Parts: sequence; C-alpha cells; structure tokens
Amino acid sequence: METMSHVASVAAVIQSAVAPVFLLAGVGTTLNVLATRIGRIIDRARVMEERLPTVDAAEASRLYARLRSLSKRATLINRAIGLCTLCGLLVCLVVASLFVSASLRIDLALPIAVIFVVALLSLAAALIYFLREVFMATDSLSFGGVRQEKG
Repeated sequence: METMSHVASVAAVIQSAVAPVFLLAGVGTTLNVLATRIGRIIDRARVMEERLPTVDAAEASRLYARLRSLSKRATLINRAIGLCTLCGLLVCLVVASLFVSASLRIDLALPIAVIFVVALLSLAAALIYFLREVFMATDSLSFGGVRQEKG
C-alpha cells in the first residue's frame, strides 16, 4: 500500500512539473532565436570590418558608427542570452527540487516558489533586452539608402 501512495505522489510531482517543462521548451526556443540573432550581428560586423581597409575616410566613419551600433546590439543580445540561460537553469532546478521534495518528503515549497519567481523575472529581463535590441535594429533601418526618420 505504501508503494501505491509513493507512486501517486510521484505522479502528482510529474503533473506539477509539466508547466515548468513547457516553460523550459519556450526558453529553449527563445535561446535559439537569440543565438541566431547574435550570429547575424557577428557576421555583419565581420563583413564591415573587412571593408574598412578599402574605403575612404568618410565611408570608414560611417562603418565605425554602424559597428558601434552592432556592438551595442550584440551586448543587449548577450545579456538576453545570459538571462535566458539563467532562467532555463533555474527552471531545471525547480523541476529537480520538486522530485527531491517528493522523494525525500521534505517541504521545499518556499524555495521552489522563490526559484520559480526568479526564473520568471530573469526571463522577463531577457525579453526586455531582446526588445531593446529589436528597437535598435529597426531604428538603424534604411530602405534604398534613405534612413528612416524617428517618430
């Protein structure tokens, strides 16, 4: 009878772990998007750096300005990646803590709740950095050589 109770307890923990696991899947997808974005930024920066020795001073000045913008964007994406990774690690810790709590019959409700809230806050901060980077990218858009006006 004790075994059936323990199996039911583990089943309940698995049900509780489903939501954090879905969050983890979303964080993984977000990390994929961020990694692709940082890769594109790095590729664009490399192309511009290769052009620098072959251009005149005015064009070099424009390229340096673009490179500064790309550097700021890369910094924002790097921060977002770090925060998303932290979120993923914390969610994994939440899931592991759920199983440890149930298996060892230790009340870890408060630490689990705190860790989960910190995970969500780190995800929110990562999304804010991502949004800032997107705004920077769209601010620097130009179509047909004409830079878009703000406002």
